[in-house]
Amino acid sequence: MTMNLRGTRLAFSASLLTVAAALSAPALAQDAAQNGAEDQAAEAPGDTKEIIVTGSLIARPNNTAVSPIVSVGETALKETGQVNLQDALNQFPSFTTAGNANTGGQGTGGRASVNLHGLGTNRNLVLLDGKRLPLSDINGNVDINILPESIMGGVDIITGGASAIYGSDAISGVVNFKTQRAFDGVRIDVQNSISDRGDAYKFNGSLAFGSSFAEDRGHVMAAFSYAHQDQVNGSTRDFFFDKTPSSFIGNGTFVPSATNAPDAAVVSAVFSGYGISNLPANFQLLNLGFNNDGTLFTQTGARNYKGPNGSNGYLIVGNNVRMPVGQQIDFANGLKRKTAFVKADYDLAPGLTAYGQFMYVDLSVKTASGGSLTQFGSLTTIPVTNPFIPQDLRTILASRPNPNAPFTWNGRYVGVPYKNWDENYVVQQYMAGLKGDITSGWSFDLYASYDQSVHDQQLNDAVVKSRVQTLLNAADGGRSLCTGGFNIFGDANARSLSQACVDYITKTAFSKEKLSQTQAQLQVNGKLFDLGAGPAQIAFVAGYRRNSYNYIPDSDLRAQNIESVIASQPASGRISVKEFAAQVDVPLIADKPFIEEFGIGGAIRYSDYSVTGGVTSYEVDARWKPVEPLLFRGSYQRAVRAPNIGELFSPQQGNQLVIGTPPSALGDPCDIRSTARTGANGAKVAELCVAQGIPQAAISSYTFPTTATGQLVSGNTNLTAERADTYNFGFVLNSPFQSGLLSDFTLSVDYYNIAVKNVISTVPGLTVLSKCFNLDGSNPSYDKTNLYCGLLSRDNSGQLVNVATPFLNLGSVKTDGVEAQVNWTVPSPILRGDSGRLFVNAAVGWLHKYKLQLIPGAAELDYTGISNGAAGVSSLPPRATPKWKSVTSFGYRSDATTLGLRWRYQSAMKDTTSVLTPATAQVGVGAYALWDMFGTVRVNKSIEFRAGVNNLFDRGLPFVASSQNGTDVALYDPIGRSFYLGARVNF
Repeated sequence: MTMNLRGTRLAFSASLLTVAAALSAPALAQDAAQNGAEDQAAEAPGDTKEIIVTGSLIARPNNTAVSPIVSVGETALKETGQVNLQDALNQFPSFTTAGNANTGGQGTGGRASVNLHGLGTNRNLVLLDGKRLPLSDINGNVDINILPESIMGGVDIITGGASAIYGSDAISGVVNFKTQRAFDGVRIDVQNSISDRGDAYKFNGSLAFGSSFAEDRGHVMAAFSYAHQDQVNGSTRDFFFDKTPSSFIGNGTFVPSATNAPDAAVVSAVFSGYGISNLPANFQLLNLGFNNDGTLFTQTGARNYKGPNGSNGYLIVGNNVRMPVGQQIDFANGLKRKTAFVKADYDLAPGLTAYGQFMYVDLSVKTASGGSLTQFGSLTTIPVTNPFIPQDLRTILASRPNPNAPFTWNGRYVGVPYKNWDENYVVQQYMAGLKGDITSGWSFDLYASYDQSVHDQQLNDAVVKSRVQTLLNAADGGRSLCTGGFNIFGDANARSLSQACVDYITKTAFSKEKLSQTQAQLQVNGKLFDLGAGPAQIAFVAGYRRNSYNYIPDSDLRAQNIESVIASQPASGRISVKEFAAQVDVPLIADKPFIEEFGIGGAIRYSDYSVTGGVTSYEVDARWKPVEPLLFRGSYQRAVRAPNIGELFSPQQGNQLVIGTPPSALGDPCDIRSTARTGANGAKVAELCVAQGIPQAAISSYTFPTTATGQLVSGNTNLTAERADTYNFGFVLNSPFQSGLLSDFTLSVDYYNIAVKNVISTVPGLTVLSKCFNLDGSNPSYDKTNLYCGLLSRDNSGQLVNVATPFLNLGSVKTDGVEAQVNWTVPSPILRGDSGRLFVNAAVGWLHKYKLQLIPGAAELDYTGISNGAAGVSSLPPRATPKWKSVTSFGYRSDATTLGLRWRYQSAMKDTTSVLTPATAQVGVGAYALWDMFGTVRVNKSIEFRAGVNNLFDRGLPFVASSQNGTDVALYDPIGRSFYLGARVNF
């Protein structure tokens, strides 16, 4: 960003402060009518009105919603000031934060997925107008970044199982995005936002138009939008200054081998020449770094270290020389999104309508993930013939039992630009359908669709391990291969790498993945009989769906030839399913004393999967309205989720597993600093470590050099479907008063209980380590043949290389809690004769329990109120399970103006170590709350302005012990105070 542009954006943010101080908007624009929002229930397919189906195949009497549904309106989405839908939705209690547009530093595309009740992003179904969206990855997740906000009319969230209605994946619920109703005219919408530090700039602009044609027999709506979000690097925030203190440093270090260790007397003599005599125990086995003057220093203890501290990327942490990676990585990804959406329908004849829909998305994401380092795959070694070796190091190398053996080098490539990812998604969806009347009371809806998502991944400035090794092995240090050769000894030398050498050792790695989905469905609705309370209705569904996947990684990624990136292999697979479903609704009693309405319903679905076979889901529900203002509702569902393509077919794929640095985190339990080694059973842990491959000579000084290791995930074609039992009970209360303070008051309270058995998941990597080393009592004999110990891999020096976490059918996960909504408006007493009203809207969630059982018969682990910052987007347990979470807004609104404040809150949480290693639990996270201010001014029916301030009091980031970067940028606000200003014009 140029200084002029930065100055312009900073001036923009300053001007916004004045505007936003006078304007704001309600935090929640939820429709909470007596039975939920009017458009929560469906009309029969043949009806001409466009009512979006959520939670039912049947339109119940008075649009009564039996499932607990939260409706978030278009206005609420707009007035959060967010470019991405997920950042707005995560404020609601139903959602547990998963990956979002700020995450994805390792080439995961900044995908934004939703996670209901913390059961994983692959256990809730994401729909657009009641139909499935394109998948974004091999694990069945949907990236809601692909949805153009310009055509969003709101979101319905079902917080409970819905497999009988929608099919597999709907175990924890459904998120149904609804496009705007048909409109005639032209609409332009633009919005800018920026932080008060002058960065984190965002822009969103859209153009939409709609028109009837053919004498109103047809209607077409089209929308086009563009969104932009700047990258923001950790170096711009003080919080990240000392986070992720990596031992892979730009100076480079010599890593002694316990089986070919230098002579202690020689090492002592070298350091005595520096005037240093107080070396720590086993100093001859400590990593030795390289000062710019050719002298050596101990990385542990920082003896004779002459480099920077607190500048140039270096920091002394715990008296150890480190390079905090938090300063190098992006905590907000760069994003550009272009979308086109067209929706049309045409009445072919009375009672017969053809319709179609097209969506195109071009989404580009850019992120920096820190400097490349000598991690993963084979060790990087240097021969003793290398001409750049400093003399003091030569002296120490010559003292080894085998003085001519190559030695291991650890380092960070500070002479090469930080590796960064450019990722592009092109998503297309085509849909065509026919709906209409069959006969009186019977209708049909038949549609077919095809969608495709192509993901091109480009890793820039990737360091090629084999080329580095060629330079290091060259007799002239690589001078004959590139200008100046490759001198890695000391920070100054490492940074002076010539452009020719940079070009020689780096490349751009290209990978491509493609997902496609083909589906067809026929739905028939009809009326059966009437028992005096309204017609009984039935719906039948027959459908077919096929998903396919293909992934081709770069050849050097396959060969583990890219530094600090774990190998990935080609993958492909295909699954298909044939489904048959039916739903019935029977009103039993109506208009009787204490029974204004009573009805029951049920649904059943049979799904026949090409790989795993047939599964059946079903549900029963009931509703009772004793008096007009009060509705009681409840349901039971047997929901199922069949394994997806990734869980079935993915070959061994690598990613990073954050283990932290002991003793403040679990780390490698074999590390001498770990609580496993310093505890009462330290001797037995050491014996197990030696049995796993750590040399006996090194065990007394063994340390793991960084905060992360590799994690290998692989598919399993023997998986079977998950089963879940879900219960929902609740009530909705509308004010019985026609006037007065409580005349416009609505309260809904719903209890949910979800128990998933036969859970398909990988065993969390930290759990594998804890169980192998008996930190939770799982391996009391410290047996190296223990199931979990067999999932660990170490290299020849004993360093932990990988933790295998294959997909398995594990134990169970159980969660239950209560969610409530309050909506209350009263006439404003401030201005006589004014049409304005005061409002209070709140959504509150209380988590009673979240328990995870890893294998059948094992003890349940209680993750209620736990912070687990290292969790992935679909991990069990999730990133966070606060006991309380709420969002509340209050203020004033009239026909012309809205002014309000919003309060976002989540309760304090313990760290995940309190579950895995309760004797040495790390500090948890305190309660976290943010205030926002936002509002609107409607100039006339055609022009509206909105503005706001998010994180009004500039609340800082909390420390999350279990997260590699010390916090969770998906859960907490890393930007700080920010301002937005937007406008909408209708023609």
